[in-house]
Amino acid sequence: MRLTVYSDYALRLMMYLGLRRDGLSTIDDVAAAYGISKAHLMKITHDLGRKGLIETVRGRQGGMRLAERASSIRVGDIVRACEPDFALVPCMEAEGGSGCAVLPACVLKRALATAAAAFLDVLDGYTLEDLVGPTVALRQLLGIETSEPLQNPAPNY
Repeated sequence: MRLTVYSDYALRLMMYLGLRRDGLSTIDDVAAAYGISKAHLMKITHDLGRKGLIETVRGRQGGMRLAERASSIRVGDIVRACEPDFALVPCMEAEGGSGCAVLPACVLKRALATAAAAFLDVLDGYTLEDLVGPTVALRQLLGIETSEPLQNPAPNY
């Protein structure tokens, strides 16, 4: 299984916002920190805002922040919000994958669906708070300065 670049950027954006608990961040901030496209981030920001994962504030002093506490946002929910589907093979697509001779008796389709569900179950075991657990190191690597005390919260395992 492979996630799209869209999901990768969305996860990075969410992690950045999880590290910046003390205020708003801009697309420019995130793009500069990761060295990724502002145009892609604008689309992702818009979509995540529509889906309720982040809040956006317009205007000169605007930006974005998490819509909920990082500890209540599951990684699986972020991935589900970003990926169009988890059809690992054509027969799992909504159209039904016509053309497969063994589809009526196929066990592979069920096995792949079970694997995709297990993948999401594992991601649901992690929150955004877990991903930003090494707070000090991540903030330093991303060049995030904040007035908030730098602490590494205990992981929620």
